Amino acid sequence: MKKGIHPKYNKIKAVCTTCGNEFETGSVLTEVRVDTCSNCHPFYTGKQKHAAADGRVERFNKRYGIKSQTNE
Repeated sequence: MKKGIHPKYNKIKAVCTTCGNEFETGSVLTEVRVDTCSNCHPFYTGKQKHAAADGRVERFNKRYGIKSQTNE
C-alpha cells in the first residue's frame, strides 16, 4: 500500500437518533448518526406490521376472474 493516501480508520461511537442507543463501530468519519438501529427497528423488536398486504391477492384475482388453485 502507498503511504499517505489512505484515510485514518478509527473506532467511533455511532448514535441512533430514534432511541438514543450508542454502539461502537469503525469508520473514517469522526461521528455517525443512524436513523434506526437493531435496538428499535420493527423487524428486530418483533413489532413488525403486515396489515398493508391483507386481501390484495384476493382482490386482484377477483377483479381479473382468476380462480384460486388448491393443492389436493
